[in-house]
Amino acid sequence: MSTTFTIDTATSRANPTPAPRKRLTVPAIRQRKGGGEPLVMLTAYTVRTAQLLDPHCDMLLVGDSLGQVIYGLPSTVPVTLEMMAAHGAAVVRGSYHALVVIDMPFGSYEGSPQQAFDSAALLLKQTGAAAVKLEGGAAMAPTVRFLSERGIPVMGHVGLTPQAVNVLGGYGARGRSDAEAEAIAADATAIAEAGAFALVIEGVVEPIAIRITESVACPTIGIGASARCDGQVLVAEDMLGLFERTARFVKRYDDMAARISDAAERYAAEVRARTFPGPEQIYAAKV
Repeated sequence: MSTTFTIDTATSRANPTPAPRKRLTVPAIRQRKGGGEPLVMLTAYTVRTAQLLDPHCDMLLVGDSLGQVIYGLPSTVPVTLEMMAAHGAAVVRGSYHALVVIDMPFGSYEGSPQQAFDSAALLLKQTGAAAVKLEGGAAMAPTVRFLSERGIPVMGHVGLTPQAVNVLGGYGARGRSDAEAEAIAADATAIAEAGAFALVIEGVVEPIAIRITESVACPTIGIGASARCDGQVLVAEDMLGLFERTARFVKRYDDMAARISDAAERYAAEVRARTFPGPEQIYAAKV
């Protein structure tokens, strides 16, 4: 990768001076395991989105879901390290409180622990993020341990793993059979014991999510799992109602798609009627 990105905290319209806040750390997140206030996590891909979400979140995830949400790709598989680095740097610049975690894209870590280290080190150095997230179960446990022992905090991801959609055959819920449920539970245990500081559990039947949450030492972050996980994560654009089609586990807290469409319609009407720009938006000549 030849492109480099400068970590810059300069003030601009897209990066206003923040109120002083101390950013959360990996140990602080790990200590939130069990019983206390659940962890709040949302995805973010841009400076402005990060600014708006940061005051309300404990963690911001620069998810490889940006492939679909930002670039219109059919899955997360084509996402590159360059994409993740660019968007990760933007989110770090726009946030001052939440711990920023970056997804490692497909093909950047599966080959070997050393490949994973090289990719993760590149992402953290070029963005200023605090941790990486990778998908996979017991087979990835040696890689999680390798990274953790070398100073790279890792968030795991088990259950429905979108990067493996071609193997899984779709995005349906996982763990419906006893054999699959046992395999997911074993995967979660292996990743947690390898040193993951937190664990995303996606798209599994609720009893499995509860069982994992009660058995592993690190916090669990549910998405289509259970309210009894130690925290929750959603794709922000899904939660905001920017897409008409979402997964069953998404709750839409707004209908931003309709609001944006309405604003664009009103703008277009004023332009065509020559009522925009009006006197307030025009620079008068000096007298």
